[in-house]
Amino acid sequence: MTSKVTTSSAPASAGALPVPALEPLLARLDESLVGLTEPRQIRAAAVALLLQTRTDAMAAIEAGFATHPRAARETVRAIASLTDVLVLAIHRVATTRLHPQQSPSENERLAVLAVGGYGRAEMAPHSDVDLLFLTPWKITPWAESVVESMLYMMWDLKLKIGHSIRSVDDCLRLGASDMTIRTSLVEHRVVTGHAPLAEELRTRLWAELFAGTVPQFVEAKLEERANRHARQGGQRYVLEPNVKEGKGGLRDLQTLYWISKYIHRVDRAVELVDLGVFTREEHLAFWQAEDFLWAVRSHLHLIAGRPVDVLSFDMQVEVARRMKYADTPARRGVEYFMQDYFRHATRVGELTRVFLTELEAQHVRTAPFLGRIFRRRRKLRHGFVDQQGRLSFEDSKHFLSDPLNILRLFEEALRTGALIHPDAMRVVAANLDLIDDKVQSDPEAIRIFMDLLVKHGNPERALRRMNELGVLAAFIPEFEPVVAMMQFNLYHHYTVDEHSIQCVAALAEIERGEHPEDLPLSSGIIDAGVNRRVLYLATLLHDIGKGRREDHSILGARIVRRIATRFGFSQDDIDTVEWLVRNHLLMSDVAQKRDISDPRTLRDFAKAVKTRRRLDMLLVLTVCDIRGVGPGTWNNWKAMLLRKLHQETAAALDNGLEELNRDRRQAESKRSLRHMLVAKGWEARAIRAEMARHYDAYWPGLPTQTQAVFAELLSGLGPDEIRIDLRADTDRDATRAAFVLSDHPGIFSRLAGALTLTGANVVDARTYTTRDGYATAVFWVQDSEGHPFAEDRLPRLRQTILRTLAGEIVAREAFATRDKPKKRTKEFKFPTHVTFDNEGSDIYTIIEVDTRDRPGLLYDLTRTLAANHIQIVSAVIATFGAQVVDSFYVKDMFGLKLHSPAKREALEKKLRAAIADGVKRAEAEQA
Repeated sequence: MTSKVTTSSAPASAGALPVPALEPLLARLDESLVGLTEPRQIRAAAVALLLQTRTDAMAAIEAGFATHPRAARETVRAIASLTDVLVLAIHRVATTRLHPQQSPSENERLAVLAVGGYGRAEMAPHSDVDLLFLTPWKITPWAESVVESMLYMMWDLKLKIGHSIRSVDDCLRLGASDMTIRTSLVEHRVVTGHAPLAEELRTRLWAELFAGTVPQFVEAKLEERANRHARQGGQRYVLEPNVKEGKGGLRDLQTLYWISKYIHRVDRAVELVDLGVFTREEHLAFWQAEDFLWAVRSHLHLIAGRPVDVLSFDMQVEVARRMKYADTPARRGVEYFMQDYFRHATRVGELTRVFLTELEAQHVRTAPFLGRIFRRRRKLRHGFVDQQGRLSFEDSKHFLSDPLNILRLFEEALRTGALIHPDAMRVVAANLDLIDDKVQSDPEAIRIFMDLLVKHGNPERALRRMNELGVLAAFIPEFEPVVAMMQFNLYHHYTVDEHSIQCVAALAEIERGEHPEDLPLSSGIIDAGVNRRVLYLATLLHDIGKGRREDHSILGARIVRRIATRFGFSQDDIDTVEWLVRNHLLMSDVAQKRDISDPRTLRDFAKAVKTRRRLDMLLVLTVCDIRGVGPGTWNNWKAMLLRKLHQETAAALDNGLEELNRDRRQAESKRSLRHMLVAKGWEARAIRAEMARHYDAYWPGLPTQTQAVFAELLSGLGPDEIRIDLRADTDRDATRAAFVLSDHPGIFSRLAGALTLTGANVVDARTYTTRDGYATAVFWVQDSEGHPFAEDRLPRLRQTILRTLAGEIVAREAFATRDKPKKRTKEFKFPTHVTFDNEGSDIYTIIEVDTRDRPGLLYDLTRTLAANHIQIVSAVIATFGAQVVDSFYVKDMFGLKLHSPAKREALEKKLRAAIADGVKRAEAEQA
């Protein structure tokens, strides 16, 4: 039986990439098998030659790929061509050497077909080789032997094979009932064997299966795509996307290809241009996106040495390096790479949406129900029409005669709740140049845009579609640089543009009254009335300055001032928008990185805010900013901090800054505790003793409930006794751990070490010394999910703490194994910053350490401070993904601020050394 390849089905040329020519290889193969008669010897000799051939060819293909690392079309086709050559050679050995036949019967015909990605002649370096062994009827012993020998040789070549053995009738029967099998058959391509048999399959597939089932196939593929997107998170901007299965990934392009071939029998996407499905510009975008995505996937396979399709954080850095993305002073190369990735994914989304929605209208039995509902209920404005349940326009020429109609389209969609027809989207995307300087400053255009933000109740829907089609960046050109901009850290779940839209969505939810219990303060502020135009514009544009060398808040404030001026805002509103953007991190930073019980902190914040109106708007913007970061970022701890900061500052702004007087706060704190202890049945003498037991600093720094817990713990405490109170503080979404014991140097560090060894994340801490020599320390801690510890974990927590305090567990040694960096997150770089602030508090120096987080960090820092005779009064810990900011309120051994520059410099060096040593210990443990 002779090997035969149908040229019409062969993969496209591999271009300049070196794939061994078939005839010379077969000649060398024949030569290597001369004189061999034993099947085992024949197989071994053939595999040895072909393995070397494959190794050399893959090395050459990989080297060629390195010369154009952002385009893989040649590469994936070259790998498919190489695979063809190997399959052909193996088939030849199997049919002419191992199982020769002089005159095969009609039953003993065998065709070898490529299916799946291999059938499309698109293969990443470690893609599966999917083969269909096709027989006329039931498989014969000879064909079974050929298939078995071929499979053994391919397995010996370390190829990952997916195979099936079927007759033509089998293919039709199984394809009718199984959509996965049917899809693979759409992409079949004969590689070798009996070509007429393959042609029979092709003819019968289209005549007997495909032709009459177009609606069924399209509907199945649309449903499959929706389910796949849901499994992958439903977002195009997932920060660790799946290049193959994710939204805007290769599978979306392949879905388009499958359906096109099923309906039109096209072999290449370019043929869809001639059929009028795509314009040439759209096909170019398709081509570029496909080339780029295949390059990313190929790099992933080469780096991992196996099939990997998820662009995890560690992979992103290496892929960016291979694709020649370089760091700049403003951003890392990996961030530029991911921005390109997300822009391609967005374009893929547009193309597939246009194509598939058109198919849905033509071939799917169920029209969009939502569109039909609104068609009945809402009358469309002049010039707009309902087209198959979606919003479109009567005449494209008339529509484009006024560029403002582009904005009106989104306004009408939002007003009626209708989906925009893909034809209308295509017209918009192809005519963005109409939105010029004149339109950007046109009062009517600005009115329409601001109405989109504030009038219809769900602005995020319009903004997201406008952003995907490029309209948002066309109307506000200053927004274009942040479109698809990734922030390479563990904190932000979305790209900058998507985060901005999520923040607007969070604001709209508050306005719609969806969070009265979760967000009572923000809801109350909105209900009482705010300048919505100012607040919505500031929320949308608060991060518009990101991605440049300059502080994004300062640059963003300048940019937004220009935009608000262009939008015709009043001077007061321009100033307010600018102030909100410039200070959009201020309230979050003060609440999460400072001790907001310190009167000086509150006074400085109140002076920065100046008015109650700005305080209210900044609070709402801060809440939306945090909630827009991603799922799980907002919690009761942050809510409590922001509510307390707002409450204290509002009182100071309403009643004067003298409200923040330290003596007044001490008196109020003592009065509150006295009332609580009286209610608990304490005697007057015991209450007076408790009041006299503590220094002045103790009183304003703790909630009354915590002071009452300390009073109970201190009552009757012996000199060598340790008492612990562990309980959930649901208002703060944390577990409160209160300790009383004899005071001695380093107690804060030992307690912090004991807690973090249990897996607790410390978010806040206070420690004070009583006049009679006892330490009262309280820590608020959360579990790994950012919540209080479960009740059943508290006994083990207590036991570990006591063992550590007793010296049975040595924290420094225990942290070495826990501090090992995880592979997935090791590429996050956070330069260490240590600052000393003697102005932020009247009586303490604030030491702020900003660095990469690890479990043993707090212990290392507090141990270093204790070793240098620094007294820690309070610690505030703010974590942002893999980054942490630890702020310590401290005094020296004499109870004074750290005034000496030389001492501060020496202490900074020791803190940096402690951070570096902890990392080295972890790396040594890992090695």
